[in-house]
Amino acid sequence: MRRFIAVPMRLNADDPAWIAPLVSERLAAFSPAGNPFFEHAEVCFWIASRGGRDVGRISAQIDRLAPTDPARPAGHFGLIAGEDDPEVFEALFAAAEAWLKARGCKVALGPFNLSVNEEVGLLVDGFDTPPMVLMGHDQPHVGGRIEAQGYGKAKDVYAYLCQMSDDIPAHILRRVRRGPAAGVTLRMLDMSRYDAEVSAMTEVLNDAWSGNWGFTPTTEAETAQLGKSLRAVIEPKMIWFAEIDGETAGFVVLLPNVNEAIADLNGRLFPFGWARLLWRLKVARVKSVRIPLMGVKRKFADTLRGQMLPFQLMDAGATQARALGYQTYELSWILEDNAPMNRICASLGGQIYKTYRIYQKDLA
Repeated sequence: MRRFIAVPMRLNADDPAWIAPLVSERLAAFSPAGNPFFEHAEVCFWIASRGGRDVGRISAQIDRLAPTDPARPAGHFGLIAGEDDPEVFEALFAAAEAWLKARGCKVALGPFNLSVNEEVGLLVDGFDTPPMVLMGHDQPHVGGRIEAQGYGKAKDVYAYLCQMSDDIPAHILRRVRRGPAAGVTLRMLDMSRYDAEVSAMTEVLNDAWSGNWGFTPTTEAETAQLGKSLRAVIEPKMIWFAEIDGETAGFVVLLPNVNEAIADLNGRLFPFGWARLLWRLKVARVKSVRIPLMGVKRKFADTLRGQMLPFQLMDAGATQARALGYQTYELSWILEDNAPMNRICASLGGQIYKTYRIYQKDLA
């Protein structure tokens, strides 16, 4: 597994936009002992080697919670990386597709690393800037090599880059600054009730995103694991909940961009990496954040009170982020045809600066 993790680290070593993942975190993410995804999924990993050198890697997985057409069951591939050589990609996809077909899959979708709720899609635009936390980075040749294996676009997802100095439109801001409507309460994350807060996020997330393409419910175990892994690096002042008539109705998470803090650690936390990481996050502070999670329960989304919640939550989180010295933030990932979210991102001054592509192929 260490060899598997090292493949893209070697292939991207000369790419100034590449940020090596923390090896310890990747070992946990790819292990049933460290990732609850394996509780509802079957996963296999391959390394392609030539002349004693590892030249590529791929995974294949079947998520039993993922939506699929019973007549054309879909499996996923992910974690794709390889030297710019057609034989490498042909070998990798031959192995992954054979594994999927042997388990009855008629369609292959990906890349998902490993789940639709983790890193999604292959970077096809925006190679010149580093990825933010929990987002992927790929070499420009990979898309063409995947397409040469018979894959076509299924869906694109966007990452928007925004400046903290850009505020929401003035006419909306005036409404936000009037204060919440009757029955609406905004509050920060309560660290003394951390587990309950994570559970509330899961409930809202699974409800709010249930209509999205490819939606797969997040289990409480997965959310709890994510909450546990991020507890040391989150900033409670940048995580906000909205309640309507006492019920949790929505939330937003602004997550410090850990990638900015680990860029020079070369994947290692020891012996001094943890100290550097925490000092950079809590004292010196990185300058960017990512918004990976935001949602409003569907029963509230089309009401007058609910329609204002995304802007009220964003304003609350961004106000705290500005006070803490953050300068930019990324909204991601956003489906290309999620019109409401794309409108919100544009209204916040966001510019699409990275595009990730999900590919699809019918398996004969």
